[in-house]
Amino acid sequence: MSGATTISRGGGLAGRYAAALYAHADESRALDTTVTEMEGLGRLIAASADFRRLIESPLVDVHQASRAARAVLAAEGFSKIVQDFVGVVAANRRLRNLPEIVQAFAALVADKRGVITADVASAHPLTDIQRQQLRARLIEAGYSNVNIREQVEPDLLGGLVVKIGARLYDTSLKSRLQRLQYAMKGAA
Repeated sequence: MSGATTISRGGGLAGRYAAALYAHADESRALDTTVTEMEGLGRLIAASADFRRLIESPLVDVHQASRAARAVLAAEGFSKIVQDFVGVVAANRRLRNLPEIVQAFAALVADKRGVITADVASAHPLTDIQRQQLRARLIEAGYSNVNIREQVEPDLLGGLVVKIGARLYDTSLKSRLQRLQYAMKGAA
């Protein structure tokens, strides 16, 4: 998934599928429902190992994979738009790209709505209070409509690494120790 950055910017295969779904949902006046359901599809993919195996397996026949994926989505209560979309993705033999397409769709929606995504890495999961404080600091910095995507990286030891677009704010203990080590080497 090294191409996730270009995919999330609307380029590539996932970006084209995401743009097509966005346009269709907008024309059908079902954009808000589709956005909610695509978020749910992302959660389903993350939570269900069986569903991930289905979409990732190159050994499953395209027609069987399409029927199985549509059956799962119907059982989970997804709308016809999302079911048909996943059917098209499966028919085009792109089911293994579905997680990237879901991410590209989320990025497209965020871009259209003016939402900025802040990738936040911390040594430990953030508490609700820390989340609120971080959001307040980001608002102070001019990022009024921000979506925080969290990731736990224990090797940071402490502090945060916040990435917003091309900007990187690194207050991690790991980076501070590295800077101290470089400074000590320079002084010797």
